[in-house]
Amino acid sequence: MHFISLFFLLFSLSYASTPYELGKELYMKKGCYGCHGRKAEGMHNYPRLANRAKGYLSYKLENYRKKISNTQQQEMMVGYALDLSDSDIQNLSLFLNEFVDEDNAQGYDYSFETHGDGGS
Repeated sequence: MHFISLFFLLFSLSYASTPYELGKELYMKKGCYGCHGRKAEGMHNYPRLANRAKGYLSYKLENYRKKISNTQQQEMMVGYALDLSDSDIQNLSLFLNEFVDEDNAQGYDYSFETHGDGGS
């Protein structure tokens, strides 16, 4: 029995999430996708967050945590940011800065060639 518990303890210690994965988990857990989209692409009047500058994202989240906002729309962010730790802000900013769309990670297919006269 001790062997099994030791195995699980060592396994859990060896599996450390990266800051990117922690930020992604936090983005989903906090419900950020509800306004900013599952791919952080922005929705309606809510801004795109994917691939924005890490310093800018950290600055904004730190201000929201301090209850500093410039507009009524930004005021909504205060409630989401109040309980964020410094490491949460860093992980979330890193995730958004380095965001990769895993559903479309391959990008554009440059090998595609058109044939014919364009479909006329």
